[in-house]
Amino acid sequence: MADNSKKVTSARAASAASKVLRDGRTSKASKTAAASALSQRPSSHKRK
Repeated sequence: MADNSKKVTSARAASAASKVLRDGRTSKASKTAAASALSQRPSSHKRK
């Protein structure tokens, strides 16, 4: 059985989600879904 706890949003999906969040015309539901997708994306910055 696959481990579902390690799902990661693809770069392409994250880019689309980012565009949704920046667009002022999208619905609250769309922004919620986009934020959820981005929260599953690994951090792009490295901590020291």
